[in-house]
Amino acid sequence: MRITGETTIGELLDMAPEAAGILAEMGMHCSSCPSARRETLSQAADVHGMDVDDMIEDLKGFLES
Repeated sequence: MRITGETTIGELLDMAPEAAGILAEMGMHCSSCPSARRETLSQAADVHGMDVDDMIEDLKGFLES
């Protein structure tokens, strides 16, 4: 699974439903909101004051383990 800053939360959750828990652990509890599904990881990182590259690396680490 290739995850980039342009991957939407919806695409991520469709590929890996367990990512919802990972996002929640990062403080992104709104990943189940319908509007959040259209948001890119880059947009979500900006809203939450996070670095998108760090977020992607964390997601990859959890999902690949």
